Amino acid sequence: MTWPIGEFDDLRRLRVLHEAMPGTVLAETVLPAGFDEVWSVLGDPEQGFPGLVPDVRSIQITARDGERMRAVVRGRSGLRGSFDLILRPGWCLMQSRFVVFGMAAAPAGDERDGTRFGYLSGVRAPGMRLVSPLLAPVRQRFAATVLRRFEARFTPGRHPGT
Repeated sequence: MTWPIGEFDDLRRLRVLHEAMPGTVLAETVLPAGFDEVWSVLGDPEQGFPGLVPDVRSIQITARDGERMRAVVRGRSGLRGSFDLILRPGWCLMQSRFVVFGMAAAPAGDERDGTRFGYLSGVRAPGMRLVSPLLAPVRQRFAATVLRRFEARFTPGRHPGT
């Protein structure tokens, strides 16, 4: 007798993290580019992320061990943080002491159908379960802004921020 095996794709895994972590927002879309094109940008956090996430000015990878990394993220607001990072094709999860950020991508059929994309971000702090409902509208607007930047990045003739 064998046990059934349930596999989660990376987008479902991101949804599970969102449900388990109060204070996060999750937004999803279909990017108008194939998975290989999308991941050639997103799989390079130092070059690909700045400009897509509004407050990220730079990311510097400081240590690597396979898919696990350490990075220093500098924000446009002047804040700086050290993050643990897991990066593999279709999956990125970054966590600092107070912030979590994640992305998942999967083909939406064949290359012409685009790429299913999910974006998760949030604050990790005591009491988030209590204040999370109050912050939901602000987090949703932020997530919509981020998705527009990602969509613009992969739409020919458009640029992030437009």
